[in-house]
Amino acid sequence: MSTYRIAPSILSADFTRLGEEVISVAQAGADMIHIDVMDNHYVPNLTFGPLVCKALRPLTALPLDVHLMAAPVDDLIKDFAREGANIISFHPEATDHVDRTIQLIQDFGCQAGLVLNPSTPVNHLDWTLEKIDMVLVMSVNPGFGGQQFLEGTLDKVKLVREMIRKSGRKVALQVDGGINVENIRSVASAGGDTFVAGSAIFGANSYSQIIGEMKERLS
Repeated sequence: MSTYRIAPSILSADFTRLGEEVISVAQAGADMIHIDVMDNHYVPNLTFGPLVCKALRPLTALPLDVHLMAAPVDDLIKDFAREGANIISFHPEATDHVDRTIQLIQDFGCQAGLVLNPSTPVNHLDWTLEKIDMVLVMSVNPGFGGQQFLEGTLDKVKLVREMIRKSGRKVALQVDGGINVENIRSVASAGGDTFVAGSAIFGANSYSQIIGEMKERLS
C-alpha cells in the first residue's frame, strides 16, 4: 500500500488543553487522531472514556481512531461509536466472541480493527482477516506511552503484510508503539502503512516539523 497515514496518539498530549492539541496536530498534517482507551483491568492504566471522544468530535474532521485496551469491550464499542468514533480496534483476548465483536463495530457504522500484542499469535487473523478493515500490530506491550520500539515485532509486521497481500483485500496495517523519525522507514519497509506516534510527536517543539519529517522518511 503506497498511502501512508500518521496517527498522533493523544495519550502523550497535554491534557490541560487537549482540544487545542488535537486541532494543532490536525493542522500540522496528521491523518487521523488515535485515542488509547485503557481500563485499568485489561492493561494497568486508566485513560479516556467516550465523553472525550464526544468532546473531540466537533474539533476535527479527521477520523477518530479508537484503540480499546479494555475488557469486556462490547458495551464500550456502542458508546464510542455513538460519540463519533470512525475506527474501533480491540484485542482478541478481551472478548469471548471475536467475530461477534467485529460485527458489532461494523453494525454501528465504524471500521473494525483487530489488535495483536507482541506475543499474540497471528493465527487470530486466519478466521477474521476477511472481515476486518485494519490490523493493529503492537510494537510495545500495551498499557503505557513512551516505550521503546521492540525490534522483534518487525517480523510480525512482515508476516501480517504477507497475509493481507494473499487475502487480496484492502486492509490497513497499523503499527503502534515507539514509532519515531528514526524507525518509521523500517516499519514501512516491513509493511506498515499507518503509524501511531505519541511522545515522538507531542514531545516535539514543532508538530508540523516532526510530522513533515516522518512523511519525508516515508516518501
